[in-house]
Amino acid sequence: MHVTLSHDATSGLAWVAIGTGAIALLGLLCLIVFFAGVPVFGPINDGCIALAGLLSGVLAWQFWADRTGPAPLLSTLALGAALVGALVVVLGSALVIFRVTGWVLAGFYVEFGNALIGLWLLRLSYLAQAGGAWPRGLVLLGLVASATMVLGLLTGPAIVRGIDAFESIPWYVNLGQAGAVGWMLLFPIWCLWLGRFASAR
Repeated sequence: MHVTLSHDATSGLAWVAIGTGAIALLGLLCLIVFFAGVPVFGPINDGCIALAGLLSGVLAWQFWADRTGPAPLLSTLALGAALVGALVVVLGSALVIFRVTGWVLAGFYVEFGNALIGLWLLRLSYLAQAGGAWPRGLVLLGLVASATMVLGLLTGPAIVRGIDAFESIPWYVNLGQAGAVGWMLLFPIWCLWLGRFASAR
């Protein structure tokens, strides 16, 4: 499976990548404003997280649709992880928006979903590194972002246990929440860089 971008695919992929990155960074900005004491930005942040998650799934699918030749099993599994992850992110956002759960448990869903997307990004960045067609910095950022995002898999036990109180979070789950640095900051920057790279082709 190659990750060189065809001429027909670059325009749509560039816009999806840029949209994903911009919406994710907007969500981060809304979160900062929310914690600064403006409650209305909380739901906006949740909506941005859900939309960025969905667009991440679309982005993964676009790479899949643009492949040449049969896809290896690992790439197929990576795509599946990204699509499931996108749905889990949306579910997590919906849980807190509609007050089905508290923000703690909903956040675990978001972390776990983005960790699954991180698995896809890790596979993609590895293939891009081997192919040599992408800028080295873009590949390196993808590897760092994905490795950080994958830490979110450690929140899985908290979802199974239904932990929804901050004081009940085990230490290893707190470590998993460090994955937020990946999906809230590093991955959006990677998306914007990817979009710029794709649009210049």
